[in-house]
Amino acid sequence: MTQPTLVLIDVETTGTRATRYRITEIAALKIVQGEQVDRWTSLVNPGSRIPNQVSQLTGIDDAMVYAAPRFEQIAESLRAWLGDATLVAHNARFDEGFLRHEFQRVGFNYRPSLICTLRLSRRMSPDAQQHHLGAVLDRYQIETIGLHRAEQDVMGLWRIWQTWQQQLTEEQWQSLLDEERKRRHLPTHLDSDILDQLPSGPGVYLFYGHNRLPLYVGKSVRLRDRVRDHFQRARQDDKEMRLAEQIQHIEWEETAGDLGAQLREAQLVKSLLPIMNRQLRKQRKLTTWHWPDDASQPELLSGNVLNHSSAGVFYGLFRNAREAKETLRTLAETHQLCPRVLGLEKGKGRCFSSQVGKCRGACWGNETITAHSQRARRALHPLQVNTWPWPGRIAIKEAPAGSDKAAWHIVNQWSYLGSAATLAAAEKLDPIPASFDIDSYRILQRFLRQPDEHGLSITPL
Repeated sequence: MTQPTLVLIDVETTGTRATRYRITEIAALKIVQGEQVDRWTSLVNPGSRIPNQVSQLTGIDDAMVYAAPRFEQIAESLRAWLGDATLVAHNARFDEGFLRHEFQRVGFNYRPSLICTLRLSRRMSPDAQQHHLGAVLDRYQIETIGLHRAEQDVMGLWRIWQTWQQQLTEEQWQSLLDEERKRRHLPTHLDSDILDQLPSGPGVYLFYGHNRLPLYVGKSVRLRDRVRDHFQRARQDDKEMRLAEQIQHIEWEETAGDLGAQLREAQLVKSLLPIMNRQLRKQRKLTTWHWPDDASQPELLSGNVLNHSSAGVFYGLFRNAREAKETLRTLAETHQLCPRVLGLEKGKGRCFSSQVGKCRGACWGNETITAHSQRARRALHPLQVNTWPWPGRIAIKEAPAGSDKAAWHIVNQWSYLGSAATLAAAEKLDPIPASFDIDSYRILQRFLRQPDEHGLSITPL
């Protein structure tokens, strides 16, 4: 049986991030038809100082690599030597990531097939507590001169590879490798069967790192495909790579549809504060323009006012007062409104904008205040915040077409209170809303414009 050419490889580096740090040593063995046929070893000058803690771990210091070639000097010959061989490494994503970025810097595209021996170790010894290279060598009583030098590590890896082949029949060994190739995109520390367990429908997923540290919360109408996409993109995207390298556990929650998934995602991000979420993580303090019915100008208020019904209309949700005033000032210039009447500047008589023809003169009687207010409200209309149109809580039933699942979402004053499988259970949820949440507001605005299209129905409580 013809076997693919393999290259067992190990690289030492100046740090852990392939986009920032560089390779200091490479060692590789070429395996053809199960036999070692060639070897590549070289120190590499990284072009930067090697941190002391790395030198202490690997034994490679600045003096050792001073006269070594830069990667660009060996790139062409190394790329030719590697060819189309499948790359085999312990935590293969790490070694492949560094090689790929080093080659990319000199204009070579390198995206080999991968076999990760750390993942194979998990499948060969599922009850073992540790699977780092030293632990696997100890498990099989394989002696080496030392670790954390590329050549010693790759020779130890070759001994492990041979030991596994001896323990299994040819059919079992090939089946193990085939299964590993199917799961090659998964992070090293994850159970290989996790993708099969994920549901195919809508919901939220949660990535955890060491000691159940929340890393990331996401949502999708196709959970399994979305999670798989994270791992597939890790080879091209540095952010996804950093995330994938840290994931050690995945949890998920199924939802009836997209609305439930989006609302639950926003809620979980704010409660768990996962380190890789940015957009939904902070409960921002907002400001808004409030224009009472009988006033000639708007007033700037905290967004908390949206928790309560107030006479008048609200315009815009801004991160701070400066942003709110700048938006109003831009509208004033565009529509020839008076910044003084709007309260954006102080003084008496004609404002400066009027003197240069950018104000129609509400400040000195050339335009009535009533007419000016009408024009200003029209200019602000696209920013109008929809106030809560119901007297209290509502239950939103989500039952998408073609789905056998349904859920009831309880909302009050644009605040999401939770979901339940039945209306009776939903009515028992805490009736006290949280503070106004811009993310829930925006989600609900999108879905409630045309509820029928999303399989939604509303019941006031």
